[in-house]
Amino acid sequence: MRKRGKTAAYLTLAAVTAMMAVLPGCAQTAGKGIIEIELVQYKQEAVEVFEMLEEKFNATHDNIHLTIESPNDAMTILKTRFIREDAPDIIGIGGDINYSNFLDSEMLMDISDYQGLADINPSYLTIDKQLEFIPKDGTYAVPYVANAAGVLYNRTMFEENGWEIPTTWSEFTNLCDTIQAAGMQPLYFGFKDTWNCLAPWNAIAVDLAPADVCSQVNKGETTFTAQYREVAERMMELLPYGQKDPFSYGYNDACTAFARGQSAMFTIGSYAVPQIKSVNPDIDIDTFVLPASENAEDNVLNSGIDLQFSVLADCPEKEAAYEVLDFLLADENVQAYLDDQNAVPCKNGDFQLPSMLDGVAGYIKEGKMVDYQDHHYPTEMAVDALIQTFLIEKDTDAFLKRFDQEWQRYNRDLISKVQQYEKEHPDTGAEGGTNP
Repeated sequence: MRKRGKTAAYLTLAAVTAMMAVLPGCAQTAGKGIIEIELVQYKQEAVEVFEMLEEKFNATHDNIHLTIESPNDAMTILKTRFIREDAPDIIGIGGDINYSNFLDSEMLMDISDYQGLADINPSYLTIDKQLEFIPKDGTYAVPYVANAAGVLYNRTMFEENGWEIPTTWSEFTNLCDTIQAAGMQPLYFGFKDTWNCLAPWNAIAVDLAPADVCSQVNKGETTFTAQYREVAERMMELLPYGQKDPFSYGYNDACTAFARGQSAMFTIGSYAVPQIKSVNPDIDIDTFVLPASENAEDNVLNSGIDLQFSVLADCPEKEAAYEVLDFLLADENVQAYLDDQNAVPCKNGDFQLPSMLDGVAGYIKEGKMVDYQDHHYPTEMAVDALIQTFLIEKDTDAFLKRFDQEWQRYNRDLISKVQQYEKEHPDTGAEGGTNP
């Protein structure tokens, strides 16, 4: 594996020294005349499908040998390897703040000339552009699969009771009232696990806040107090429709309760379906967009990039890396991943979506999707814990004030960098925009 001279200067990680012997660097070749390509990806739950893809690739390619690593705590291991100047050729990561940081550190190759990008849903390419701290020319990742979040609902219960899918916030709360009046529970929450607070938060925010709100705040154009008030108010309005003391029950509890029919709906993403079906394999689940707006036309699907592939900036075998990407993007291989992980394809094509996405298939086809807001939040800020505390204390003003204060605290250097860029480039702005 080649050395990376500039990476260590950009990335520091205090607690990773114990990990330094976990993964060896990849070999230069797997044999005479054979190019070795190493891919490290972070979806540990997808180990089996990646093992299948690795075996299939190596059985069908004589000139390239592919090694796919799917380690536990992959992001920590990747950062450790970057510090050791021992990077793989390709990384598979989510479209989130980690991607933003890697991109900002100039670690990723501009792959604008990769022809496979033409087949990617433009909405997901836009989502990646919105993850750039500072606008950059070029494209630095191939979105592979996404997930979708909104409201999972028990299709059998809906059909038996004649409940209709809501398209506005009033229709949604009226539906919850109707379900309660019938002696049933509308929602179940797993807010003991703070990250569960982000699921409804994100699904509400995509309808009510600008998609690039974090960028706007960094540029000094607005505040979260101005943009998130209605989002926060909607979050509190959900609580009476769930179980008592939702902060005593975690994600697994919520999945189990929904699987057993203890609630008609669950505000979570498609990623929860395997856990739910492990409890009740026969449950019939579908999804609808959480309609936070009073205007049905404003509804968008909360969908983010769950896995994308980036080639490292100094990968010495670019064409071989592109050949690996071609293989991964072959329709049959994408479908194999979708079937294994209940995922949404980022590639356009005639793919069979999981049945639990029937209700949002139109949004996916039309590209009417907006990224998770928390993909732009710094991990150190612990926004999930902030939201949990807010839902317990129910003080909207204090929550919004703290959100703005903590944002300034944890993004001080980035804000300075963004505002300096804006000062030097008054006629340009960060890629992004508002909801479609």
